[in-house]
Amino acid sequence: MRVNLRKAAFRVALIGAAAAGYAAAEAHWYKLDRRQLAILPPGSPPIRVLHISDPHFTARQRRKVAWVARLAELEPDLVVTTGDNFAFGDAMETALEAYEPLLAFPGAFVLGSNDYFSAECRNPLAYLWRSHTIVPSRQPDLPTDAFRQVLTGAGWLDLDNARGQLKLGTAGLPTDFVGLADPHAGWDRFPEDQGAGAASTFKLGLVHAPYTAAVQSLVDDGARLILAGHTHGGQVTVPGVGALVTNTDLPLALASGIHRWRGSEAYLAVSPGLGTSPFVPLRLGRRPAAGLITLTAQA
Repeated sequence: MRVNLRKAAFRVALIGAAAAGYAAAEAHWYKLDRRQLAILPPGSPPIRVLHISDPHFTARQRRKVAWVARLAELEPDLVVTTGDNFAFGDAMETALEAYEPLLAFPGAFVLGSNDYFSAECRNPLAYLWRSHTIVPSRQPDLPTDAFRQVLTGAGWLDLDNARGQLKLGTAGLPTDFVGLADPHAGWDRFPEDQGAGAASTFKLGLVHAPYTAAVQSLVDDGARLILAGHTHGGQVTVPGVGALVTNTDLPLALASGIHRWRGSEAYLAVSPGLGTSPFVPLRLGRRPAAGLITLTAQA
């Protein structure tokens, strides 16, 4: 019996080590998810939206920098980032190096709490039982304003509790935007409608953490597509079960991908993100990804 127990323990340890090794490798196995949605006004030419979220750059992640920078070769009509861009202050320039080729295209962004606070080492199992929303108890220590200024200086819309408009695609479709600051930190405040510029019949919503109340408020405001991140797609998924956590009150089935929102005509697109915590650089069953969503006209 002792021999059998030892063999069983050895096999469990071997499987655990293999899973950890695979998860460490999968964290660097970046992919581009391509999807298509027919939600533009009839007769509109396609609009290609590149969605990046949660890269959590550190200063030494040269492979991730090169991969993100090459996304400019897609020549998107719009680039969107939904936050958590860099993990430590010395990685801001790393993140901007990755984004620099993309700044040539129209863009919009919201920030996550980890664009204000450097990463902390935490027990990853705590995500299985702790409450979702956090209340920051320390002072921001990242160069958030400097990062924001580079993006807005390139003409990108800052949509933290704000609205904006861009003309997109070959036809210059006037597109309205509405965004919320990170609900995970309790910073979301719905922006007042200050009066639109050019008439628009299409609206995009942005939020870092897709809490249900935040998503619903964007849908109620008329957004047809809401882009979000934060969940890492669960970061670890189990075959036959799926994601174990979303780190919000979002149902587990919506942890990543594009889903119709609660019987409405709107869609929620949750990016699985490109990064991990720098202290637990693992992903299992959920590859890091950016998204290219081609919006086409309704019939």
